[in-house]
Amino acid sequence: MVQARPGQGHDVDAHAQLLDMLFGYWRSQVLRAIADLSIADHLAGGPLSAAEVATRENSGTDYTYRLMRAGVAMGVLTADADSRFHTTALLDTLRKDEAKSLRDFVLAITATTHWLPWHHLVDAVRTGCDPATTALGTDVFTYFERNPDAARLFTGAMASLTGAWAGHVADLIDTTGVARAVDVGGGNGSLLRTLQEANPALRGVIFDRPNVAAEVAAEIGNSEFSGRTAVLGGDFFESVPTGDLLLLKMILHDWDDDHCVTILRRCREALAPGARLAIVEMLLGKLDAPGLAALMDLNMLVCCPDGRERSLAEFDALLQAAGLRRTAVHFTGSPHSIIEAVAA
Repeated sequence: MVQARPGQGHDVDAHAQLLDMLFGYWRSQVLRAIADLSIADHLAGGPLSAAEVATRENSGTDYTYRLMRAGVAMGVLTADADSRFHTTALLDTLRKDEAKSLRDFVLAITATTHWLPWHHLVDAVRTGCDPATTALGTDVFTYFERNPDAARLFTGAMASLTGAWAGHVADLIDTTGVARAVDVGGGNGSLLRTLQEANPALRGVIFDRPNVAAEVAAEIGNSEFSGRTAVLGGDFFESVPTGDLLLLKMILHDWDDDHCVTILRRCREALAPGARLAIVEMLLGKLDAPGLAALMDLNMLVCCPDGRERSLAEFDALLQAAGLRRTAVHFTGSPHSIIEAVAA
């Protein structure tokens, strides 16, 4: 009889836990394939066999079956005794018609633009190299300008993430009496549009890089928001459109302190009398419980090496350096928090 060594049970659990972490990228790519094949949309009408899904997607039947079986192992799908696959609440988050769909975010975060730089994380930690430039040949923002399809995927991903968490954020940003809100670096304006849905009188501006603005303008022009939403292209390091509510959602974490202060100064200059700034970012917790922001911080290191996640105290320092002062902080129940500030 083999007698367990002291601590052996703990060792086994630790090994299993570490291996579970290690296989995480497998799961990410399974999710990507499931999203790309629109399996959530196919199963929305009822259970299907892998062969039926393969016929609809013109994919290989055996490979589709093995993919969906892996989805069962992950709990994203279920299967019955007749080898038919059923949807789950997890799979439904990937439906194209789901208001809070994460499909675009899954496709973007698992694309080569994002995972290739992660291969160089060790190099970055050891040598201080720029993982994104090493992997992509240029910084990520220039890469997006040169690769419109990747840029569209990224913009869709940010909108997808906003859709999942926007309700928590929008409920806490008061637009009462706001005549003009400016979504600075807003992509397709998903946050602004969520606020406009809650406040039909709210007019706004989506402000982003010219290449992004050109595409967003066409989208907005065909939407219900066209009459009260302008789309402007520009550089937020140079100037920002004037408004009485400025929105900065997941912008500052892309940049180092000096660049952040410049952005915040341009926002301060754009604040109308009595206006305020709403910053939507993750906040790092204490070292013994830093939260998801600690992982996002590494994501910034590999994708935008000038960027980083910050604590509330670090944001306060940036605000002070830009001539602003914090007036409120709202914890949304999602990974993001809202910092409100006005001119000091």
